[in-house]
Amino acid sequence: MVGTSVQAAAAQLLPAWQAPHQIAAIEASVRPQTRGEGYAVQQALLAATGDKAMGWKIAATSTAGQQHIGVSGPMAGRLLASRCLPDGAAVSLRGNVMQVIEAEFAFRMGADVMAHGDTPLTVQQVMAQVADLHLAIEIPNSRYQDFVTAGEAQLIADFACASHMVLGAALTTDWRGVDLAAQDVQVSRGAEVVALGKGSNALGDPRVALNWLANELISHGMHLQAGDVVITGTCVVPVPVLVGQHLTAHYPGLGEVSVAIAA
Repeated sequence: MVGTSVQAAAAQLLPAWQAPHQIAAIEASVRPQTRGEGYAVQQALLAATGDKAMGWKIAATSTAGQQHIGVSGPMAGRLLASRCLPDGAAVSLRGNVMQVIEAEFAFRMGADVMAHGDTPLTVQQVMAQVADLHLAIEIPNSRYQDFVTAGEAQLIADFACASHMVLGAALTTDWRGVDLAAQDVQVSRGAEVVALGKGSNALGDPRVALNWLANELISHGMHLQAGDVVITGTCVVPVPVLVGQHLTAHYPGLGEVSVAIAA
């Protein structure tokens, strides 16, 4: 894609982000066709929002999730600072077509993660640059009327279905000694447990997911930066939500984080 096409594609998505509302698709004449083109539009859209980048999300970290939306693998999407909210915050579903929440792990990077020659980074190399672990709830959304058939290039352009995130405080426990893949995760709606899962639902291990992201960004001319927050993919099947509900994600032994669904 030439620069004018990238900017034109981002300009078509921007009003849907601002309103928010959905569009059928990016016009065929400027529609991204590859992952690389999707990331180029994503970068242009980030600049167009005028918002500050908070970090990254990883979408489609399970085989079922990938099959559901017809993508070849995980996708990286931008998180906006204005849509990162504290534990217990209220989030509106206005303009949200997905209407689900997801319980996730969030790593905060303490240093830039740069390439080491042509060799892919290892989990150990990436984890050495992590400063903190947080618990998080994502409230995803799409700017496409039918996100299931939009295709991975368009989905990547649209921040990989990012929208709001509720971020808990940095954990003070010895989380590095915890097997995050085996970590139980449950979501409660009020007093009712409505979803059970494990950390392994995020690409087998949240640390592996973070490593995937680091290498994915490098392969497309980007990199994780100090201060970036990365949510590594849902640990439970996405939980449908309605206005007025209060939901809590519990991580036994580590803590919990909650969100209220506002009118």
